[in-house]
Amino acid sequence: MSGSLMDDAFQHHVWATTRLIDTCLTLNPEQLGTTVPGTYGSILETMRHLVEGDSDYLSIMTGDRAHLIEADHMDLPELRVAMENNGVLWSGLLARDLDPDSMVHEVDEDDGYERDATIGVRLAQALHHGTDHRSQICTALTALGVDPPGIDVWNFGVHAGRIIEIITTT
Repeated sequence: MSGSLMDDAFQHHVWATTRLIDTCLTLNPEQLGTTVPGTYGSILETMRHLVEGDSDYLSIMTGDRAHLIEADHMDLPELRVAMENNGVLWSGLLARDLDPDSMVHEVDEDDGYERDATIGVRLAQALHHGTDHRSQICTALTALGVDPPGIDVWNFGVHAGRIIEIITTT
């Protein structure tokens, strides 16, 4: 691999999210409204939050507000397209010569705060945010009796040809 050390992590992040969206596309509106205690909200609300947050992180790190989306009324196919677009943007960002210690300033006028954080912390937060909310959606799917898709990093590695598994019998 001749890219960034973080490429696999962000490719997994996008792959896992789009794979989960594909599973959610099989749900009816009532199922998409399912909430489980301790999670962000309904399946659809959580997916919108996940994808919109991802766009926010990209906008902050690139300084380009064109990456922002308004996910409040987006349906799953629209969210999938947005996440695929984010994948291209993550690849472009990671291809830059990023200094993990470089500080990025953020102003959130909606929530009334300013924050300075390093690129390294911001990248870690983007991955954590996605993992946390994908897990919540998988919990809601399980509560519905729907088997969540395999979206862990090992599944991604096999899918992407980045892992070779040899099954041995004993």
